[in-house]
Amino acid sequence: MDKTKAKRTALARRQRRVRGKVSGTATRPRLRITRSNANIYAQIIDDEAGATLVSASTLDPELKSVLKSRSNIEAAKAVGELVGRRAVAKGITAVVFDRGGRLYHGRVKALADGARDAGLSF
Repeated sequence: MDKTKAKRTALARRQRRVRGKVSGTATRPRLRITRSNANIYAQIIDDEAGATLVSASTLDPELKSVLKSRSNIEAAKAVGELVGRRAVAKGITAVVFDRGGRLYHGRVKALADGARDAGLSF
C-alpha cells in the first residue's frame, strides 16, 4: 500500500471511530469540520433528523472576497466565526465538536476558537 492510500485509510478509520461516539441531537447538534488542502468547511448537523442546520466555508461569497488565502489559520478562524454567528442566529448555542479525524491543532483549532468567540459552547 502506498503512503497516500495508507494516510487516506487511516483518516477514514479515525472518522468512523469518532462517529461511533459523537452524535448530534436537536438540542445539541454536531459541529463537523472538513478540511482539504485548499479550503475548510464547517457544518452543524442534527443526526437524528439527518439534516444540516447551518454551514459555512471559505467558499462562501461573504468570506471569499475578504480572505487573502482560503487555506490558512486566519481563514479557518473566519469560517468558525461565520458558522458561530449563523448558529446563534438560529438559536443554537451548544454543540458537540467533531474534528473529522484530524488533530486538534492549526486550522481545526482556529475554527473551533472562532466558533467559541461567536457564541457557541462546546
